[in-house]
Amino acid sequence: MVGSAAVHVDGVRMTRRQAMTAALAVAAAAPIGFADGSWAAPVAAGPVRLVLPGPTGPHPVGTVPLHLVDRSRPGQPRELMSSVWYPARDVGRYPPAPWMPPAVLRTLLAATGFDADVVAAPFTAGHLGAPVRRWAGRLPVVVFSHGAHGHRAENTVVVQELASHGYVVVTVDHTDDAFSEFPDGRVIVPDPDRGLGPADFADDIRFVLDRIADLAAGVNPDAGDRPLPAGLRGAPDLRRIGMFGWSKGATATALVMHADRRVRAGLALDGPMQPAITTDLDRPFMLMTAEFTRAAEPSVAEFWSHLRGWRRNLQAIGAVHSSYGDYQTLMPQLAVLVGMGDEELRAWIGTLDPVRAVRIQQAYPMAFFDLHLRRRGHLLDRPSPAFPEVTVIA
Repeated sequence: MVGSAAVHVDGVRMTRRQAMTAALAVAAAAPIGFADGSWAAPVAAGPVRLVLPGPTGPHPVGTVPLHLVDRSRPGQPRELMSSVWYPARDVGRYPPAPWMPPAVLRTLLAATGFDADVVAAPFTAGHLGAPVRRWAGRLPVVVFSHGAHGHRAENTVVVQELASHGYVVVTVDHTDDAFSEFPDGRVIVPDPDRGLGPADFADDIRFVLDRIADLAAGVNPDAGDRPLPAGLRGAPDLRRIGMFGWSKGATATALVMHADRRVRAGLALDGPMQPAITTDLDRPFMLMTAEFTRAAEPSVAEFWSHLRGWRRNLQAIGAVHSSYGDYQTLMPQLAVLVGMGDEELRAWIGTLDPVRAVRIQQAYPMAFFDLHLRRRGHLLDRPSPAFPEVTVIA
């Protein structure tokens, strides 16, 4: 584990571990170091751009950012940045989407003690503004909620995998607990005075579900009325909505499902499920645990006991808390750049092989949503010889 010495991001006090988590979860392309300079940035002729694994699906991927404003809550209107990912066509005329805006990346690099221009964010598989590939009917929808001090990009491997297989995936920055940038150039960081909890994340997601309903009805939900990709209006299928989240976002997934029956299936990536959830849930839910196991965390065991519908608890041998996200594949690349030792690298990725971790991230979330939103697939019926690392916890 990383020590507890603090660094600051525009007045936000974070431990070294939190600062590194934020930088990995948000940028993942940045060499991660400590504010005290104990790791030195490598000397290079220009920014280093790391590589994010591509999806395996048959369709190219498109994406578009949305600026959403919620005026229904007390106080000031709440602004959120969101992205919509989807199967696309004619992508050659549209640029690949970067991991994150350059200004946000520079903020994160400066917070971890590096030259703000030392690296460039990786490119994703998404093409900005490409037209939606449509076939018979509408497309199933999955919504994503990030972890504490995170960013909507932190699970892009899963997001673009789903989109490449025909899902509309909507990701959200939870303002005041996220690093993000609004269309007018404002860069925001976690607010130390707000302290958002999973219930606040869940409120954001329910607002976003309403905006997805706008898209399904042919309405542009963007606050600035910026153009939408061709074919996006009317694409979401409101009868087939799922949700997943990592860490705090995993807990938010459970809270949304308790409050909103529009979400038919939920997936938690190592969520602590705190505060304890003590009411029954009658729809499909899957836990992918690592550190927040039912044996180690009473609140996870309590939540499990209230699942009355289809349920599974999977765990990859050797996984740690961050193993079900993009850091599992990007961290080994970063380790080479910053001269990180094997022990420190294992603290971040465990002993789960990064290549295998990517395949697990691609296969199991898609199998879950395929089963419950499309009624197809058999990967979750029993342990799979193709994934010997993945165990089913009874």
